[in-house]
Amino acid sequence: MSRKPKPIPRFANEAAERAFWEGRNSAAYVDWSKAKLARFPNLKPSATSISLRLPVALLDRIKIAANKRDVPYQSLIKIWLAEKAEAE
Repeated sequence: MSRKPKPIPRFANEAAERAFWEGRNSAAYVDWSKAKLARFPNLKPSATSISLRLPVALLDRIKIAANKRDVPYQSLIKIWLAEKAEAE
């Protein structure tokens, strides 16, 4: 980059930062020719444990469906919840 990058402003919160970067090209703010490859092998998505009470009959049906797919029933519940949330 032949010119000095623009300074990156301070942001009040993550939403303000996201809005800023959505409308701009980062090349004006970062000298990508000096970028180095970074690997983060130990990063794991954050998760929160919840307690969910289900009727026994419903849980049995979920376990049967999971068994047919050869996946743990907890994983199937997460998949179904993610699909439903995405559809909303």
